Amino acid sequence: MTETETNAYDVVVLGAGPVGENVADRTRAAGLTTAVVESELVGGECSYWACMPSKALLRPVIARADARRVPGLRQSVQGPLDASAILAHRDYYTSNWKDDGQVGWLDSIGADLYRGHGRLTGPRTVTVNGPDGGERVLTARHAVAVCTGSRAALPGLPGLDAVKPWTSREATSSQTVPGRLIVIGGGVVATEMATVWQALGSKVTLLVRGKGLLPRMEPFAGELIAEALTEAGADVRTGTSVESVTRENGTVVAVTGTGDRIEADEILFATGRAPRTDDIGLETIGLDPGSWLSVDDSLRVTGHDWLYAVGDVNHRALLTHQGKYQARIAGAAIAARATGEALLAGPWGAHAATADHTAVPQVVFTDPEAAAVGLSLAEAEQAGHRVKAVDVDLSTVAGAGLYADGYQGRARMVVDLEGEILRGVTLVGPGVGELIHSATIAVAGQVPVGRLWHAVPSYPTISEVWLRLLEAYRDA
Repeated sequence: MTETETNAYDVVVLGAGPVGENVADRTRAAGLTTAVVESELVGGECSYWACMPSKALLRPVIARADARRVPGLRQSVQGPLDASAILAHRDYYTSNWKDDGQVGWLDSIGADLYRGHGRLTGPRTVTVNGPDGGERVLTARHAVAVCTGSRAALPGLPGLDAVKPWTSREATSSQTVPGRLIVIGGGVVATEMATVWQALGSKVTLLVRGKGLLPRMEPFAGELIAEALTEAGADVRTGTSVESVTRENGTVVAVTGTGDRIEADEILFATGRAPRTDDIGLETIGLDPGSWLSVDDSLRVTGHDWLYAVGDVNHRALLTHQGKYQARIAGAAIAARATGEALLAGPWGAHAATADHTAVPQVVFTDPEAAAVGLSLAEAEQAGHRVKAVDVDLSTVAGAGLYADGYQGRARMVVDLEGEILRGVTLVGPGVGELIHSATIAVAGQVPVGRLWHAVPSYPTISEVWLRLLEAYRDA
């Protein structure tokens, strides 16, 4: 019988994805002893099945699309993409699904790694069942941080398990290109993976229950991307539900609500996320297993002064960069409380994740790219702000014409008329992902429109859209 080992730490972090790593980095920098528990690969979803592999797959697709819009270059890039080389490039960026480098980084900051399944077994206590069958009990003097992330949520269609559908994990890690692919969903994963696999040679059918793509962004973002996907050869169907899915002799058959029968080699469900909190012992501390965890702006769980929920598990903003931001805030807050430092918990304070409410940025790496920060026009109006939206056709900016022949894109700025600050910005077009941070600074910094007139964009860059947006607001 294996003896149970018990170790005490200042902080125990449950989950070693980017969020857990950043919590550990901040608590170790503050001098707190820290243990990190991970049941899979150190580096988490982002490193192996989401951000990194998806962007490694998308980069050649976008680069070719951009090159085809440049005179003197387009004739050189008319052939098919080298799928094998692209998949190998993807494998390189996932470190071939090995986490040695990430483990080395954890070791370099002085955090102790425990591999195995960790569960809360009472206040400030995590029990880890290791791959060797051993059991280790970790106690936390100051805090336990739940950073277990989220998993793909599959619909309750009868017999779906037997179909062996793709989720985001299979879509980003597949070693082969399916001849035909059905994609269910209209969000970021659905649009990005439809873009990748269509470009790599799949015949993609995109089935969207709602009215359009990217429903959390301004409507024109989804419209422009749907047009581009269709032009690339994808079959995009909105307002379409899937009533049944079967696999017959290796072929997937999806039947829609209108009775259409669609056949494919694989089917990807990109229909939302669920928290990975179903088997981490929440019931031992009075919380519901499988639930999202409600937190305050310091990321502390409601009703538990020692428990923090950081990243996807709190359902505030399911984005890696936002989770890492929360981790920096949470780590600082844990350290402040542990050392008796005054907590700066007011809006935009060092211990408050204020950006979660008003300045969340996101880039969708489709062709064209879509990027947004803050509130859409509809969200700003629903929040009770008195706002005005101004739009600019990005093709009117000199830098856009130089970037690509036939450049198509659009920009929107949502201005709060009370203080003349920006509530949100949305950009759609080739290359706009690199523009969104300027918008993020303007929104998070609540920079008045009058001061933005003095932020002079370099000519001729696509950033000159800022001047055009300000002119449109002035003339509206």
